[in-house]
Amino acid sequence: MNQIDKVAVIGGGSFGTVIANITAKNGCEVGFWMRSDELARDVNDLRENPQYLPGYEIDSRVVAVEDMSAAVDGAGLIFIAVPSDGFRAVLREMVPHVSPDAMLVSGTKGIEAGSFMLMSQILRQEAPRARVGVLSGPNLAREIAAGHLTGTVIASDDEEVRENVRTLLRSESFRVYTNDDMLGVELGGSLKNIYAIIAGIAAALGMGHNTNSMLVTRALTEMARFGRELGADPMTFLGLSGVGDLVVTSSTPLSRNYRIGFALGQGKNIEAAAEEVGQVAEGVNTVKLVARKAEELGVYMPLANGLYRIIFERESIKNILSSLMLSEQALDVEFAAIEDKTLRCNNTD
Repeated sequence: MNQIDKVAVIGGGSFGTVIANITAKNGCEVGFWMRSDELARDVNDLRENPQYLPGYEIDSRVVAVEDMSAAVDGAGLIFIAVPSDGFRAVLREMVPHVSPDAMLVSGTKGIEAGSFMLMSQILRQEAPRARVGVLSGPNLAREIAAGHLTGTVIASDDEEVRENVRTLLRSESFRVYTNDDMLGVELGGSLKNIYAIIAGIAAALGMGHNTNSMLVTRALTEMARFGRELGADPMTFLGLSGVGDLVVTSSTPLSRNYRIGFALGQGKNIEAAAEEVGQVAEGVNTVKLVARKAEELGVYMPLANGLYRIIFERESIKNILSSLMLSEQALDVEFAAIEDKTLRCNNTD
């Protein structure tokens, strides 16, 4: 494994900030790209990101810049943590300045509208010679910044990418696990946003822990069902990037998707909910794309379809929830049952 002396982090939000800081504390120089010179000056002068993580001290080896070429120059590993709707545009600005042997790792959770491409697929399309990976998991940036024990997953089909990320991001409170199912890890991070919105709706309606538990487990089934249809390993969804991320985002108002759902459950429409939260959460865009893709593929996803109808067809929340209780399949652990049946069929001779 080649030693990496410089890392770049593209995206000045809360997650990008903690990733930049952890790698700096592990001895790397970090080029931290931000969208405006004013934000970059604040980070360099104040040694904190006052817009996203006020009070979180940033290591002196983090140098914030608005100039993309300066951020990525000489970087052996580049983390991209920008919203999914701007991911491709940022890549096109970045790629001409990237070293041919640099490793590119997406920390963005989402699906591109129109193409239904995940961020790793966009990486391969825009930088076809690069070695790529994805970083995903239950990673609320404020808790990482506070030093709470946190686990994440680096997924890549390149062992050197996995090991470099594991080495450069580990700390006493931040543990990095590895996986080679990049598709499953990335789908988990994207799909769970749908169900966090549903959990927020249920909470606003006064439903309790029993309801949340049922929603989380049925959501996990939908995620694995959809992921398997696209070629992911269903077992990946039992890890940190699947059920781990799902549990966190479905149980805390720190999640924007949960807050959007809570506002919807209070009777607000999606425009008012987004205004209250401050921005449209990834799950709103994701459910539109996933519901359509599930219909195209014939994948049974009653929760995702129900949320789509609530948001985009303005159907009654209570009517949707009642129909979900009536229409959901009765089988609990369907993948275990399917695999067991397959094994028995294969062993009849």
